[in-house]
Amino acid sequence: MDPSHRRPVLLSKLTRREVRQALETGEIKAAIIPTGSIEQHLEHLALEHDIASATAVAVAAAERLYPSVLVATPMSIGISEHHMFAPGTLTAKPGSWLAVLFDAVESLIRHGIKKVVILNGHAGNVRPVQGVLDQWNLYFQREHPSSQVVFYSYWDLIPKDFALQVLESGRYPGHAQEFETAIALYAFPENVRVKAVADQEDHEPSLANPEKGEILFGKAVDGVVKCLTELIEAGQEG
Repeated sequence: MDPSHRRPVLLSKLTRREVRQALETGEIKAAIIPTGSIEQHLEHLALEHDIASATAVAVAAAERLYPSVLVATPMSIGISEHHMFAPGTLTAKPGSWLAVLFDAVESLIRHGIKKVVILNGHAGNVRPVQGVLDQWNLYFQREHPSSQVVFYSYWDLIPKDFALQVLESGRYPGHAQEFETAIALYAFPENVRVKAVADQEDHEPSLANPEKGEILFGKAVDGVVKCLTELIEAGQEG
């Protein structure tokens, strides 16, 4: 899609008047906070892959549900201590990372956006969020009735049997492997160093192509749209 014709779904691109008016009219029903990482992805993928993929899926889903859904500022740095052997990786401590994520979610809820999807693209963020999410929801629902926060890695929303029909390797997401490489080749091909795929010791990424990426990306977007639609409809019923 021509960037000049994209729907305005990024919160950071809006003015305070635009957000205020959209809230006053009830247009905005939910928000997505993409989370990911800046870390090594073998020799062939850019460091931003995890946050770039989560954000791209989030934006595509929000555009389909426009004007009901906004995409909040992505949390680019993730919990990546296990990748610090590779120069360029940035990591956050779990406690400080969760504190910022909580504050971002609470900011949205305090403004009246009570349905929030944390859409993740990095495996290292999963267990820390899963460990606190129930407690967060207890707090938010007490302080802001009818609020709800859910957490998914975008690949969780691709049915396993569907993914396995597309992927020759038979596994996903797989760090910088066929799945992630295919997503990158479709969504942001400039981030793939194609020559490095053949040069490195691990050759599974060579199974990827943009056609597979398009199919998997589209299914992930479908899953996010379904999740958001159910959240919004449940809120309206309540």
